[in-house]
Amino acid sequence: MLSPLSALAATRDATPDPIPAQTRLIEQQVRAAWQDAGLAPSKAATDAEWCRRVYLDLLGRIPSVDELQQYTSDRSGDKQLKLVDRLLGDEYLAEFARNWTTVWTNLLVGRTGGVDRNSLVDRSGMQQYLRRAFQKNKPYDQIMRELVSATGSCRPGDDDYNGAANFLADKMEENGIQATAKTSQIFLGMAVQCTQCHNHPFNEYKQNQFWEMNAFFRQTRIQRNQADVNDRYARIVDRDFAGEGGDPTKAELYYELRNGKLKVAYPVFVDGTSLAELYADQGEDFGDSGYLSDINRRGELADLIAASELFPRAMVNRMWSHFFGYGFTKPVDDMGPHNSPSHPELLGKLADEFRGSSFNLKQLMRWMVLSEPYSLSSRVSRTNDSDDPAVGSRPMFSHFYLRQMQAEQLYESLLVATKADESLSYAQREEMKQRWLAQFNTAFGNDENGEATTFNGSIPQALMMMNGDLIRSATECKPGSFLHEVAMNDRLSNPQKITQLYLAALAREPERDELAISNKILAARGGEVPAALQDVWWALLNTNEFILNH
Repeated sequence: MLSPLSALAATRDATPDPIPAQTRLIEQQVRAAWQDAGLAPSKAATDAEWCRRVYLDLLGRIPSVDELQQYTSDRSGDKQLKLVDRLLGDEYLAEFARNWTTVWTNLLVGRTGGVDRNSLVDRSGMQQYLRRAFQKNKPYDQIMRELVSATGSCRPGDDDYNGAANFLADKMEENGIQATAKTSQIFLGMAVQCTQCHNHPFNEYKQNQFWEMNAFFRQTRIQRNQADVNDRYARIVDRDFAGEGGDPTKAELYYELRNGKLKVAYPVFVDGTSLAELYADQGEDFGDSGYLSDINRRGELADLIAASELFPRAMVNRMWSHFFGYGFTKPVDDMGPHNSPSHPELLGKLADEFRGSSFNLKQLMRWMVLSEPYSLSSRVSRTNDSDDPAVGSRPMFSHFYLRQMQAEQLYESLLVATKADESLSYAQREEMKQRWLAQFNTAFGNDENGEATTFNGSIPQALMMMNGDLIRSATECKPGSFLHEVAMNDRLSNPQKITQLYLAALAREPERDELAISNKILAARGGEVPAALQDVWWALLNTNEFILNH
């Protein structure tokens, strides 16, 4: 079924605009906001800047020199469209799936999920499920349903293995408090964690809503393997819920108010839809039942989430934040009347279009990265220097917001820039990356599954802590290394060799003064080209320009 905008575009002339109608909608709405705010946008980013940006955001790494030059040498008017279609197509499918698997593994189970020995998450199982989902471009509503309603073993290789079950593996303590909070946060954009104890002091979320959502998870159980402390894993199962009052036909649960009084809760969705009323309308009286033979509460919850208007809005907001640096709300997963979006009409229309696309994630990405706001330079001018969300203003997206690479992006970009991964298998590469990342991350082990990272994005930190063999092969000028490949290339002059380093690290050619400094380094090294190139290479990898998405 065509979305409303797509259907409209299909009725126009025989030479339709190759840019998606949804992208034009973005541009129209954002331009109107600029005009209302008295802002003028920055100039367009250079070809190289945009190329580097879109590789980072879609594939999680910077382009290689060959990929960069292939794009910048293209003189066609639709080069952006062609590159985006390539990055979202079969040619880069493995890398696309790897990147978004990383993004969503961190979102669903955290950076420490399955890494800490006390975790029941099988991280490889979670990654395998997500990687296959992104390879198939599985619709987002289907992914959500599979995660929210998953049963089976979290561990690959088991007869009942279901990688999606890892989403809930560490979230079912204390009757599923974290399952309730994270499901609401991730899929509905609702920050409800604190309402388990009291009504929210600053928004409309109420304590009863938390426990009514929690009631959907009361048929869920965790079976733990405790036989081997070095091989802990979980199995998610559904069981009849007798209810805390002892009547499984009603299967009620109790929660305590601040004054000590107990209240009862049944499964009711955040929009007020009660399972009891829903089934009563169908002539049934088992909507509150805890018997699985009557009703599967998590399955019902997945249906309610998919039908909710909050579901596509939450995802559009999250994806916008990924590509533009800020969402329509801050934070992205705390939406509602208390936190109005910067561009409410655009958010609503994009959510409708996303639903109309059958929740096609690649289409949503495509609409955003082809838009004018995404293609703007990060350099501000006097006409838009007030557009600075970092100091508290609402984002107007009149320029591209600088942001630091994520740890995973930095790792992957170092591998690409130095060609240090060419002899590694996928499994070896992932194992090495996880070992490096684990050094920065700490799990708190509290009831909120809290975690922290000491990663600050500096290359010195990365180079010191990354696997020694990997970095040595990346930065030493020995046969087979990137530096050796450049230094020993007789077809390149010394300035051209310096240029290759700049293209690999910064996706641009050196400026005149930078080339002059490099020549001074060469002179100081007594004409020893490999040693001079190694000095320049280390300097480039230590610049802010390398670690920033700009």
